[in-house]
Amino acid sequence: MKPTNSNFRRLAPSQRSPFRLGFTFPDFLLVLAALGLLGALGLAALRGKKAEAHKTQCLANLRQVNQAVLTYANEHRGLLPLVSSNVNRPTWWWYKELVKGYAGLKGPSSPRDKVFACPRDRGYEGEEPFWRSARADFQSYSFNGVNLPGVPNIAGRAIGSVRSPAQTLLTMEWTAHAPLSWHDSKTGKKNHPFYNDAQSMVGFVDGRVSYIRIHYDGVNPAFTRDPAPGYDYKYSGD
Repeated sequence: MKPTNSNFRRLAPSQRSPFRLGFTFPDFLLVLAALGLLGALGLAALRGKKAEAHKTQCLANLRQVNQAVLTYANEHRGLLPLVSSNVNRPTWWWYKELVKGYAGLKGPSSPRDKVFACPRDRGYEGEEPFWRSARADFQSYSFNGVNLPGVPNIAGRAIGSVRSPAQTLLTMEWTAHAPLSWHDSKTGKKNHPFYNDAQSMVGFVDGRVSYIRIHYDGVNPAFTRDPAPGYDYKYSGD
């Protein structure tokens, strides 16, 4: 018995797989491109949220550090930190040894001192983050105590002698000394060149913390002098 033609008839075009007819290889490439774009957008959004979380954490940490310095001064006749003269232990880093107890820390300093660590800290010249460095006493934040000849600072000053506590810096991210930025960097992961209006987290003598732009005159590091008019901070207490 011969099979009937109906057993082997081909499907009409309308009955064929829509995938075979309507989904071509170029279509497949377009789908891949669209998925790739969506993935990139999602990744960018995730990175943005992570960066904002780091910025929030950094500011919160600096607020605690700033308050620890103020509490130290209140319990030491109103005098701000001043480390005994030692070229290997400058006041702007080693103030931490005087105030860390007021931030709830005990024992030797170490990378475990997270309140002194900014998540965006990238160190300097390709080195490890400052909060991992014994040279920086395991911290990302410096004190306005660069007590070198001719450099404005408030190391050892009585808080009551600071004329503009709402404008005078007390603590800050290391980048405010440059200036550079860990959060909105115009130099990527590089720490040079310095540039004007780089933004850093800072704390003031009146207890406030803020995210501000730092002046750069194109020649001298920011900490070596007070800024030009138009900026809402200064290093000197006069």
